[in-house]
Amino acid sequence: MLLEVHHLSVCYDTAMILNDLSLSVGEQELVSVAGPNGAGKTTMLRAISGLVRWEKEILRGSRYGDITIEGRVHFSGERIDQLPAHEIAERGLLLCPERRRPFREMTVIENLMAGAYLLKDKEAIKEHLLTVFRLFPVLKERSRQVSGTLSGGEQQMLAIGRALMSRPKLLCIDEPSTGLAPLLRKEVFQKISEVRDSGIPVLLVEQEVSTVFKMANRNYVLSSGKIIAEGTAQELLQDEVLRKTYLGL
Repeated sequence: MLLEVHHLSVCYDTAMILNDLSLSVGEQELVSVAGPNGAGKTTMLRAISGLVRWEKEILRGSRYGDITIEGRVHFSGERIDQLPAHEIAERGLLLCPERRRPFREMTVIENLMAGAYLLKDKEAIKEHLLTVFRLFPVLKERSRQVSGTLSGGEQQMLAIGRALMSRPKLLCIDEPSTGLAPLLRKEVFQKISEVRDSGIPVLLVEQEVSTVFKMANRNYVLSSGKIIAEGTAQELLQDEVLRKTYLGL
């Protein structure tokens, strides 16, 4: 497996956010994690990508309490849960955060080039930019436009494109459909499938399960910080209790 998470637990002071969570992502897989609001999905991605550990260091000794992290994360055969976030990114595990978060006062092309900051090879950067433009033609059309003036769907495509500029080994995407109209959601999900088909594995956190479960190779359901189910779309969606209680279907 490319990514293996073993018994991951995260506590903010006395609040247990993740509880003994284990999951995996294989080469060329698109794996989804679904669950209700507050289930711990975003914390899971932040812990895997090293941001929770960074937050722990920032808060160390402050009046806001402590963060406790337990468990192991292996990526490409290497244990990474003790590494700082920038070293995890350098190894090819990239997080595309919720709410897109472009550098709003920068142009589209400037945002994309910021995503290539880890690369020194100018030819590789040029090649990756062409790949992003092929995947998202609208970004080429808007390349000189200030990012803050893009639509929500265009900003989401920009966020994914920016992450792809360093040619990640695994792309983690947090709630890409948030705030998007149905047609834009459909287009964004199609583009995420194309990312997987291009050879880049994806770990996708999303609540739009009726669509995402069917495009994913495997799915996990997270509730109250625990994985409560795993399987294909067919296996999970035929469970009536799971559908109504945890997936809102």
